[in-house]
Amino acid sequence: MLYLYRSLLLIIGIFFALSIQLNAESVYQYSYFPKKIYKNQVFPVTVIGINSKQDQIPAFTFDPGSDIKPLSNKPLVINNNNDSFYTFYFKAKDRGIRVPALRITTSSNYTELPSGFVPLTALEPREDFCGVIAADMKVKNSQVSNYDETNHIVTLNIEANEANLEDMKLSTVEESGIEDILRDNAKVHGDFYAIIPTAQKELKFTYFNTIQHQYISLQIPVDVKDASVSAHAELNPKEDSFEQIKKFTLVTLTLFMFVMFLFKRDFFFLVVGVVSFITLLTLYIPHKTICIKQGAPLYILPTHTSTVSTYLDDKLEAPILGERKQYLKIETKQGIIGWVKNEDLCEN
Repeated sequence: MLYLYRSLLLIIGIFFALSIQLNAESVYQYSYFPKKIYKNQVFPVTVIGINSKQDQIPAFTFDPGSDIKPLSNKPLVINNNNDSFYTFYFKAKDRGIRVPALRITTSSNYTELPSGFVPLTALEPREDFCGVIAADMKVKNSQVSNYDETNHIVTLNIEANEANLEDMKLSTVEESGIEDILRDNAKVHGDFYAIIPTAQKELKFTYFNTIQHQYISLQIPVDVKDASVSAHAELNPKEDSFEQIKKFTLVTLTLFMFVMFLFKRDFFFLVVGVVSFITLLTLYIPHKTICIKQGAPLYILPTHTSTVSTYLDDKLEAPILGERKQYLKIETKQGIIGWVKNEDLCEN
């Protein structure tokens, strides 16, 4: 009988020991938690689910009493064998940040990860710093077009990772800004513009790389003739030297073919001459003219978040220099080029 009691006590002891051990070793824990951050930095916090069920994402709830919130409540999920990694992104301000406690709930488990404070570290100031802190940043497309008589507008399509792209601005130019920002967890896209003098031949700035822990320099040549690589087609409406060369070549080809036809009486020369003449005529067809209301805003870029460069003082009739969705590109009498909305056209 005594032996039976001892056996029962031993089984109960083992059960409680296993329960304590299981409770001590949580299934979920921090995989990455930053030790320092910079002002305006977008930084990750990653949780690993050890032996987690990859077909079921747990419910994540940050402390509702905290005013610190992730940029998205839905984490970036990466599966690796039996483990899963869940990454949330936060943005720092002008001081250190306390990441709130995180509650993780599944059908069979509940875990709470404690809050943690991340101190703010200052960057060494630079005049050419564009304000972006990123794990990576690159210019996908660039384009240069005439803005007014003394300035060009440079438009850059930018892709970055773990970046505060919305803070991008250059102190070395008269005007700059970022439009159409699209964020998908770590990856972010946007269209950046800068107004620079026509005499400037290069746009140069730096961003801070959080992987290499140093400033990285980006250089973009400023050349109006290179506008064809832009994601925004036909932003350069003015006739350049290439247009003049095309016209001169077509005139020469047309005359040569007609002269050859008169001498050779071969209809091949006549057909080629007629085709080149028709092509030449299309270059001289005037643009369609539209009427824009008085007071209509003139936008720098054809996007719904674009900055307004000016407002029309009077009703204006101007040729269409380009079209993009509900926007039309025009040039004012003062030589300022921009985009107007279809809704700002004259009613008649």
